[in-house]
Amino acid sequence: MEDRILIVDDEKMICSILARRLNREGYDCVIANNGTEALSHFYKDTFSLIISDIKMPEIDGIELLKRVNALNPKMMVVIMTAYPEIDLAVEAMRLGANDFLIKPVDLDLLVLSVKNVLEKKRLEEELEAYHKNLEKLVKERTSELQQALLVVKKDHLDSVKLLAEVIDAKDPYTRGHSDRVRRLSMRIAMMLGFDEKRLENLVFGALLHDIGKIGIRDEVLQKQGPLSPKEYQYIKQHPLIGVKIMEGIDFFKDKIPMIRNHHEHFDGSGYPDGLIGESIPLEARIIAVPDAFDALTSLRPHHRAMPIEDALLEMEKWKGKQFDPQVLKIFLREKIYKSERCRVPTVDENIRNGNRYDDGSN
Repeated sequence: MEDRILIVDDEKMICSILARRLNREGYDCVIANNGTEALSHFYKDTFSLIISDIKMPEIDGIELLKRVNALNPKMMVVIMTAYPEIDLAVEAMRLGANDFLIKPVDLDLLVLSVKNVLEKKRLEEELEAYHKNLEKLVKERTSELQQALLVVKKDHLDSVKLLAEVIDAKDPYTRGHSDRVRRLSMRIAMMLGFDEKRLENLVFGALLHDIGKIGIRDEVLQKQGPLSPKEYQYIKQHPLIGVKIMEGIDFFKDKIPMIRNHHEHFDGSGYPDGLIGESIPLEARIIAVPDAFDALTSLRPHHRAMPIEDALLEMEKWKGKQFDPQVLKIFLREKIYKSERCRVPTVDENIRNGNRYDDGSN
């Protein structure tokens, strides 16, 4: 179903510009020029997201957020604000807003924010459905042991969700990356016939594959332009940092190979261990493909998003070198990449020449 967005701003021109840009991305937009009008739409219609200015007559953005949350605590809200109103934006985030944009709004960042917030909404809905299915299983078996297992799994999944959001929060351009890699990895694994237990492990491993980036300095992760050789070597430490973070937790021990080895290359030229071929854990070989695809097709500080067809051609060149041929074949043949909404179709030819595209950039 098409996502429906309510845009609220007392400046009609701003509403019109934002709506036109989001219409081009396939979203259905409704415009309101004040908080009162917005509430009227909200009572009568269903929306996936509200984008609202803070400073408005009658009902301002903060009050609108409070009233919306009182009626629907799960409603996704993005706040727009001018630089002098940053404190108000922080207050809005504390009250439940999912993101804020600085006015005048950069339209590419607007689209990026909308996609990320809606992806978060979908992840939360999937998690809720997952928990409901587990609860149904527990009721069917009516076992205290099964109930205890449900609580443990739910707690771990909730914790991993929060960790994934912390990872992505390190850089606003990579928001949602961990979950996109998780979703695409799951589809590949299902085509390979993974059983339920193995799929469950892959969920955790894919969400946590970049956990080590928590230990990488922001000025390197968010650097505009190519990395220097020294910075490139530094950022290559993130798989080992991730292992250090997770190795003391028993529940995550069997997920550690995915964290450690998702940057290994099929021909042995990857890192940190230089593993070759099938000596690389299959789950890590799976994660490597959507990890690289998302890096190529996403807007990043050091390059613009590559068109999907160009990215696929680039990845095809590295079949059997960077990528497991069987995994890449499934990804391409089954058009698994089509499950992701197309991103901005521009190419920056300043991407690190000669480097494989997932190394140090995703």
